[in-house]
Amino acid sequence: MTLRTRITLLTLGLLFVLQLLIGGSVYGTLQFILYENLRRELAEASQTAQRLIREQGSLEGLPFTVYGQALWVPFPNPTASDILQGAAIPIAKSLALDGATLALSERVLQEVLRLGGVYTEVTLFRRDGVQVPLRLRAERIETEIAGIPQGPQLVILMVGRSTEGIRGTLADFARTYTVTALLVLVFGGFLAFRLVRQALEPLEWVAKKAEQVSTKPERLPELMGHNEVASLVKSLNRMLARLEAAWETQGRFLADASHELRTPITAILGHINYLLRRTQVSEQQRESLEIIKREAERMQKLVGDLLELSKTGGGWKVELGAVHLYTVLSEIQEEYSKSFEGQIEVEAPEDLWVLGDAERLHQVLANLVSNAIKARARRVRLVVRDLAERVVLRVEDDGEGIPKEHLPHLFERFYRVDKARDRERGGSGLGLAIVRSIVEAHGGSVWVESEPGKGSVFSVSLRRAPAPQTQLA
Repeated sequence: MTLRTRITLLTLGLLFVLQLLIGGSVYGTLQFILYENLRRELAEASQTAQRLIREQGSLEGLPFTVYGQALWVPFPNPTASDILQGAAIPIAKSLALDGATLALSERVLQEVLRLGGVYTEVTLFRRDGVQVPLRLRAERIETEIAGIPQGPQLVILMVGRSTEGIRGTLADFARTYTVTALLVLVFGGFLAFRLVRQALEPLEWVAKKAEQVSTKPERLPELMGHNEVASLVKSLNRMLARLEAAWETQGRFLADASHELRTPITAILGHINYLLRRTQVSEQQRESLEIIKREAERMQKLVGDLLELSKTGGGWKVELGAVHLYTVLSEIQEEYSKSFEGQIEVEAPEDLWVLGDAERLHQVLANLVSNAIKARARRVRLVVRDLAERVVLRVEDDGEGIPKEHLPHLFERFYRVDKARDRERGGSGLGLAIVRSIVEAHGGSVWVESEPGKGSVFSVSLRRAPAPQTQLA
């Protein structure tokens, strides 16, 4: 997951939590306010109901939105069970009840008798089958009842109002807030992604420029301003300047050392060849001279590779053009078949062209085939696979193979799988490093598959090229 995605998701997560907290707080506050207003309205309705009982003995004067009912308890200290069993006499109902009856549970009645009054939620079942959710205020009061001259009487008074409006308001708010929050999240995510991308563009530019510094360190263009990215570029340029100095020192050393070593090695080989051809030497002397010659030739190859690398600076200048791949493979087959006791086979279309430098591609194939021969292969196959825009060239051998732990390091400079064995076979540890550098200069890639005892397969991917047009005189 990229840094841009992580920051965007973190921003969205934070925005979601904040919206959840804000929505919950607003919803809770709105719910509290609406129900608190309802409590006040019920308290006022209760006062009105008590007045109507004293003056009229009826609750028909209550507003039509208020559901009211009064029960007369004609004896003192009743229990909830007594009331539920019919000890209370209904004396008044509001017009809103329309013949329905308000009922309290035994637990609520006990609370009313003990505390004097409670608020509760009940459901009214009207005669037309409609269920009305009510917020109910139930009170135990002692008041005079019009038409009953015995003085103050014990009355259970219930007044309530429908909560459908409150529930509808809260549901509308929840739906509206949810839709708004989702739109804010979508817009916020898009805006956060754009802002993060804009904020990270300078860093991506720096990363891209730094990635381009693959073969030789070059200074990055410095940005205007005094922000963090400009400071980073300046720090990278200072580091690249030190790397460039080290790079140039290394290049000069390789070039100077190669030139200085080439002359004495050439002289050594010349004198050894003279002694072997023109002088009488004993078998022991000849054996020593052959060892000296073999080691001098190995050192000559190493010096040649070092000189080649110092000339190119680790990168290779190639002249790209259409290269007839079958011709290059045939040349390699003919060149190595003379000294190779095994078989070299070519399996490639004869009408296939790649974008490359013929001389450098010849050098790549020569290195790979030479390595296969050194690995004691008896059969080497040069196989070409046409993949539309790309061409994959495979050098397959049945040699000794390479252990798995060495495969990631094969293309590193001076890396040898078996130092003693490679030294005996004249390896310098630079051949595959040169192969990779040349292939990358062609815009291609190279990789290896191998298993000990089963041989190796080196694959090179190159860009395909159209066949050149024949020019008529």
